[in-house]
Amino acid sequence: MGALRRVVQLLGTQRGRKLVRYSSVSIISAAVSFVVLALVYGVLRLWTEVPSTLFSNVVAGVPAYFLSRQWVWGRSGRSHLWREVVPFWVLSITGIVFAIGAAVLARHVVQADHLHHLLGTVVVMGANVGAFGVLWLFKFLVLNRYVFGAPTPDVALAGDS
Repeated sequence: MGALRRVVQLLGTQRGRKLVRYSSVSIISAAVSFVVLALVYGVLRLWTEVPSTLFSNVVAGVPAYFLSRQWVWGRSGRSHLWREVVPFWVLSITGIVFAIGAAVLARHVVQADHLHHLLGTVVVMGANVGAFGVLWLFKFLVLNRYVFGAPTPDVALAGDS
């Protein structure tokens, strides 16, 4: 019960609201990436797993940047290239590199197990989600502290005491 109370307290803070909005942006970005990946790899078969994963995640990064900047951290006006754009894309590209690595592993699984294209698409998409899931919290902390905003002195994240 104490953990639930801490989560409720966190959600009532500025940091908690940012975390909810950041989570929403992540869901939107994942949905964009999923749709693009399903189209270019699953339906249209334009490229193999790796270029399809790269393309889908770069496309998803564009709305993620603007939503993060404006909705999560409340920034408006022109973006600052070196303080906002470059760090955001460095973090995004790091995630994309992990996703590409996961796509390569997924391709090996698909080929080794001779999976049908539909099941192979599901494996590649799952690998993409898993790769970004690993970096999700790290990226929030870096964006919140160093890129878009100062840390909030509210309640610490669950687990910090």
